Amino acid sequence: MPGENLSRDEARERAALLSVDGYDVSLDVRSAVENPAGGDLAGGDGAGEGPRTFRSVTTIRFRCNEPGASSFADLIAPSVTAVTLNGRDLDPGEVFDGSRILLEDLAAENELVVDAQCAYSRTGEGLHRFVDPEDGEVYLYTQYEPADSRRVLTTFEQPDLKAPFRFEVRAPEEWTVWSNGAGERTDGVWRFAETKPISTYITCVVAGPYHYVTDRYERTFEDGTRLEIPLGALCRKGLAPHFDAADVFEITKQGLDFFHDHLDYPYPFGKYDQAFVPEYNLGAMENPGLVTFREEYIFRGKVTRTSYEARANVILHEMAHMWFGDLVTMQWWDDLWLKESFADFMGSFSMVGATRFTDGWITFANRRKAWAYRADQLPSTHPITADIRDLQDAKLNFDGITYAKGASVLKQLVAYVGQDAFLEGARRYFKRHAYGNTRLGDLLSVLAETSGRDMGAWARSWLQTAGVNSLTPQVLLDASGRIDELAVLQEAAESHPELRPHRVAIGLYRLREGRLERYARAEADVDGPRTLVTELAGAEAPELVLVNDEDLTYCKIRFDDTSLAALKGHLGDLTDPLARALCWSALWNLTRDALLPARDFVDLVLRFAGRESDIGVLQMLHAWAGSALAHYVSPAWRPVGERLLAGGALAELRSAAPGGEHQLAWARFLASVASSGEDFELLRGLLDGTAKIDGLDVDQELRWAFLEPLAAHGVVDEGVLAAELARDDTASGKRHQVRCLAARPSAAVKAQAWAQLVESDALSNALVEATIAGFAQPSQRELLAPYAPRYFEVIERIWEERSIQIAMHVVRGLFPDLQDFPGTLEATDVWLAAHESAPPALRRLVLEARDDLARALRGQACDTAAEAGTG
Repeated sequence: MPGENLSRDEARERAALLSVDGYDVSLDVRSAVENPAGGDLAGGDGAGEGPRTFRSVTTIRFRCNEPGASSFADLIAPSVTAVTLNGRDLDPGEVFDGSRILLEDLAAENELVVDAQCAYSRTGEGLHRFVDPEDGEVYLYTQYEPADSRRVLTTFEQPDLKAPFRFEVRAPEEWTVWSNGAGERTDGVWRFAETKPISTYITCVVAGPYHYVTDRYERTFEDGTRLEIPLGALCRKGLAPHFDAADVFEITKQGLDFFHDHLDYPYPFGKYDQAFVPEYNLGAMENPGLVTFREEYIFRGKVTRTSYEARANVILHEMAHMWFGDLVTMQWWDDLWLKESFADFMGSFSMVGATRFTDGWITFANRRKAWAYRADQLPSTHPITADIRDLQDAKLNFDGITYAKGASVLKQLVAYVGQDAFLEGARRYFKRHAYGNTRLGDLLSVLAETSGRDMGAWARSWLQTAGVNSLTPQVLLDASGRIDELAVLQEAAESHPELRPHRVAIGLYRLREGRLERYARAEADVDGPRTLVTELAGAEAPELVLVNDEDLTYCKIRFDDTSLAALKGHLGDLTDPLARALCWSALWNLTRDALLPARDFVDLVLRFAGRESDIGVLQMLHAWAGSALAHYVSPAWRPVGERLLAGGALAELRSAAPGGEHQLAWARFLASVASSGEDFELLRGLLDGTAKIDGLDVDQELRWAFLEPLAAHGVVDEGVLAAELARDDTASGKRHQVRCLAARPSAAVKAQAWAQLVESDALSNALVEATIAGFAQPSQRELLAPYAPRYFEVIERIWEERSIQIAMHVVRGLFPDLQDFPGTLEATDVWLAAHESAPPALRRLVLEARDDLARALRGQACDTAAEAGTG
């Protein structure tokens, strides 16, 4: 990634110097379907031919407040044909260095025209080109955040240099092309309406023979104004039989109603298309008028309600961005939270308030906050308002802090200032800063206006410090057995010692007629190391005290000894689903913190997960149990744990309601923990029809889920996987086959996968991910051991040579975390000590992986101590 970074200081200097009046962009993508000499049908470039390219002509009209000054424009392209500045031809060889175009002697008003050959992408960055193996059709889409529009057009690539954009695209005759604005084809060229002033990273083009469905949203406001929004949804033709566009439109309309009801600012970007595209790196992207999603949100087989809820949440998250991020945009990536934290919160807020997924806060507490808790305990944790020095920093800060912790803090803020004050603050914020850029202070000022509260103190505690607090109940009983004193103890890590103010609910629970139910509740403001909750004095002695009941604050919940004993005996009897989800999350945090032996967590899953009614919580428990087995249990106990979990999964599978989503979840979990000949025999029987479980439909997606463990344990060979691909000769099938091929327990297979990932860049981003997923199998620790030292030999070169997206996949995915012994920690420390000047983003990834490994080793030590009877 040499020369491609942009620092915050450079961006500030350029923003102080320049303002942009508009862009005209002309792209010619007819070359996408032309097979270059020697090119392959999968869309690769011909050997020795260089990258496949398309023509990009950009005209930028901009002003300079210091005539005679110099600046630069951004462009990453294999070649530039011509550069003209204010009618003056510049020599591309002199002004273009591969990522920047030098602009000297600027006038007060300027026009820059750049004619370039830009490269199609195979990494999901820029203009991605995908060839569908099912029918040979070519599909294109763009993805830019944070700074990849410069791979497609010449830009001033920073969020605070907003401008209107006009796009025109020449494409194959049979294609349709979409962009941010409404478009039509005339004289063989697609021309699109000029956008409102927007940032470069949210411009978008999608082109190809996509399947397209339309609908319409209509609304009449109280003043009689009528709003009509054309809706569209598109996907590859091969996915059209599976595309439930009606559900996508239903959620979309419900979301638009919700945001119009609450934000008092009509959707400002005209049409609303949603494109589900292949080989997508993200969940989705909020391009105004043309939101892009990963096509995995189109379900080829049976999935649980959790999958539909997740899709609804992402649709609404991206819709929230139309206001939080697109209409009003952060000035620089330091304030990324101004869009991502808000969108993450508003996605759940609107989903619960407007759709059928009314239990969305349970998912938020159990799944989203787990992501935040992990991120907030890494050495790379940072305040929600982060210090983003450059674009590489920005790329890595799309993390659990910026999204889920930020959303958790906003959820608490709503409780702190009140929902009405919060929403009125948002309304004023949009009207005051529409089509502009903001910083933290701009939001705090309107919230202070509407709430009358001191937002500065709140921001200092919650937005400008890092780390997560732990809250533990302390109960003292009087002689009659009632509560004499109940306190909440607050702790913080030594590395981030900030104790924060928390508004919490404390619930008291007792077992009555076989049901663990709440009988008393109080809210309290926890501040400092110890806070008395006087409202609960005199209450009947509890068997379980749940601090942060109802999930009002962001904290790690701890238990006193009595509460922990109650959960170990009666977690399945806890009747409230949110309280139960909070307890499961707290128990998992105890496991990760080496305060609860991992085998105890596995035991809890075995005894109580079968009684879990919330399918999202159940699937999270399956993931946590798998992680406990792979990373946190004593290595000596791991085979025992494998047999127990597989046996438990099979028992629950057989007893689950036939055809239900719990049955499907247990079938997938069984496949993930299968380890014995009996397990493999059952999976093979379910594949070939010789075994049957009443109600279980083994569709194509489930077939691949069963095949991966069979491949990883050498039960099926390459021929079986080839036959399965013939049965499912699709893009999805190819990804599954690649993962299964890399999973086989062979030294030659691992060497080939390593070479494909490290020594070649021929694989697309999706196949890189699939190969990494297959390569690292927990059952193959000895087979993978030789690659631990090799990892540290190659990662700096990978970072230098590959795009940042692929480099992140490789550096994260190939870290030898399965070599879970102190020597791997030592090797990591040696690399870090010897590479203090390595790019900070690379060091961050290695430090995070090291921390995960160190945490796993502490967990294993805790579990081993329990085994020895000393823990």
